[in-house]
Amino acid sequence: MATLYNFLLFSSLCLISIATISESAHQFQVGGPAGWTQPTGKENETYNQWAAKHRFHVGDSLYFKYMNDSVLVVDEDDYNRCGSSKPIAKYEDGKTVIELDRYGFFFFISGVGGHCKSGQKLIVWVMAHHPISQVPAPAPSAGGGGSGSGSGSGSGEPPSSSSSSSSSAIKVTVAAASLVPVLGVMMVISFFL
Repeated sequence: MATLYNFLLFSSLCLISIATISESAHQFQVGGPAGWTQPTGKENETYNQWAAKHRFHVGDSLYFKYMNDSVLVVDEDDYNRCGSSKPIAKYEDGKTVIELDRYGFFFFISGVGGHCKSGQKLIVWVMAHHPISQVPAPAPSAGGGGSGSGSGSGSGEPPSSSSSSSSSAIKVTVAAASLVPVLGVMMVISFFL
């Protein structure tokens, strides 16, 4: 009976630890309380200024709240020229939720004539994953052969075309490895109960 109790206690502690370390996905309301509307020129910020204040990760979602409008997911060319004739996806339900299911750029415009040209357009840069924990950067080596400047993933800026996602994999591996001592301590404690 004591062994079953210890197993259940250990399992519960493991689940609680993992739940508190991992970070869940977030839903962002595009444009804040004002939602997705045609700019009048009196707004405090553009949609892209709003996006620049946030960090978006794979698994997050965007909530577009609007009336008598639409949301078009477009490519970069259609974003730049406000082209609405061949969208990747079109939404008109007034309460659109779009999951950010990959890393990279997402481009959005209004499908109502004239709205995009007046500034109702948005670029979102999505980073590869949610950070599991804040892992400090490794100290530079004494030999001066540092690891380079990285891909920019910690700054929210897009990586250069020559970078890879290896730094993201390293952070996940290091964060997962940091669980081992915590789990070990929890196991030792559970055996003494």
